[in-house]
Amino acid sequence: MKMNLKGTLLRRVGYAASALATGVVVVALMSAGPESTPALEAYADGALRYMPNTAYGFDEKLQFDVGYKFITAGTAVMQIGSGPVAVSGRNCYDVRFDVRTTSAFDKVFKVRDRYQTYIDIDGIFPWRFEQSVREGNYSRDFSAIVDQRANVAKTTEGSFKVPAFVHDILSAFYYTRALDLHSLKKGQSFTLKNFYGKNTYDLRIRILGREQVEVDAGTFDCIVVEPLVVEGGLFKNEGRIVVYLTDDDRKIPVKVSTKVVIGSIDGELTGYSGTRGPIAAKRN
Repeated sequence: MKMNLKGTLLRRVGYAASALATGVVVVALMSAGPESTPALEAYADGALRYMPNTAYGFDEKLQFDVGYKFITAGTAVMQIGSGPVAVSGRNCYDVRFDVRTTSAFDKVFKVRDRYQTYIDIDGIFPWRFEQSVREGNYSRDFSAIVDQRANVAKTTEGSFKVPAFVHDILSAFYYTRALDLHSLKKGQSFTLKNFYGKNTYDLRIRILGREQVEVDAGTFDCIVVEPLVVEGGLFKNEGRIVVYLTDDDRKIPVKVSTKVVIGSIDGELTGYSGTRGPIAAKRN
């Protein structure tokens, strides 16, 4: 029994590096709430929207440590390229999210994950998405070219009809950061949609309130949200996920906490550079 418990714990800690990816991209999907409102229905005829964005820009880089209690299991980096990339005739942000376990934990449960999306600079929606997952013995490669004019996603698994301005699991996070979240209240929730694989999924996001969080990168005032993940849906149901975003115009993810039976597996911000402006929520 003790050996089984130890093995389970080690696998959970090894999995911590990919837990950050799951948590960040799940909370991002809150974007589908506003997109389903009547105010945006006028875009359904194929016209491309414009959405202002003052939250981030080129060269932004966010760095995280991922671990269990005092054990660092892995690292993660979210970054935006240094200049625009042309996709489908539009200028895009080249956004990458890399997650990997440390060399010590590679022997327990090796993780090498990459998510990449090309986000329309003017409209904050994706034109292309690529995913490479390497977790232990499991591997998966997925890509999608999203025709945002015809509302069709052409993927490695086929061609599928999608909602207007549909998001992938990474672009949705950056869309959410561009939104004004200051008016969100504790207890509010949002129903959302996101395309992945062959389907469009429904998820719900609940606002837990505000909290001050201290990590290696500093102390920040945060808005706290919880994605309510449906069993058998888009993401592995490894436990409750709580995400802390800076409660200011940047909405940087400061902490992602995955609550499991053995405690909490956390991804915490260790450094950042290239932000579009000051982090007003930072207290030291």
